[in-house]
Amino acid sequence: MLAECILDKQSVRNSFGSASQSYDAMAALQRMVGRDLLSNEKQGSLLGTVLDIGCGTGFLTNELVTLSGYQQLIALDLALPMVQTTRTKLANIKELLYICADAENLPLQLNSVDTIFSNVALQWCQNLESVFSDIKRILKPEGRLVFSTFGSKTLQELKSAWATVDDFSHVNEFYNADEIAQFLKTSGYQDIQISEKIYTQKYDSVMALMRELKGIGAHNVTAGRNHSMTGKSKMQAMINHYETLAKQGLIPATFEIIKVSAKI
Repeated sequence: MLAECILDKQSVRNSFGSASQSYDAMAALQRMVGRDLLSNEKQGSLLGTVLDIGCGTGFLTNELVTLSGYQQLIALDLALPMVQTTRTKLANIKELLYICADAENLPLQLNSVDTIFSNVALQWCQNLESVFSDIKRILKPEGRLVFSTFGSKTLQELKSAWATVDDFSHVNEFYNADEIAQFLKTSGYQDIQISEKIYTQKYDSVMALMRELKGIGAHNVTAGRNHSMTGKSKMQAMINHYETLAKQGLIPATFEIIKVSAKI
């Protein structure tokens, strides 16, 4: 889990900044998860100030425009190029504020936000308990936090393949649902609802999977990774192991999505 695998936050920022141009072409899963996250929200039901943490290129922000009866909508992301991309896409939308900031250091006032959404972004935070506490700080009484995040089973096939090659961390580790629930309880949230769903994506090759991960900025950004270049022989050994899972010429990749709703 991430508590034992320190994130390199500058690498996170750089990875997603670099992916701002390629993200939309490769983020089909993120869009699917985002729509699922919003599936229970009724049009016009989101009132007051609504915050999108980890806006990326603006997909969820744009969906919130349709759903919300908001007075103020805020799009926040760690990577400035992502914020700029969202701002360009949604230039015609009024009452939309853009902030480049870290979700682990939110520059918002006490009791200033009614509802917070975040689509597969909070997994890039090192200290989730601290994040949840800070989110609670900015939420108004009866405020709500709704988010999706990657679970611990994500990319389990890739992890297993790398584990046959060496002991370095090649794949990001994520918290499981029980850990997330405990962090929320410790931070004082109520009416916590958590669901888990497995998405299995198919790829033509292991390299196609790895190119997609890089294209959406989700390649390994842990401080404990092997900083030296992985040798071709190790890479090929990993690929050979992974390809034993192929069926009809396609390799599987597991993405576990944890969806959460909680109130203060």
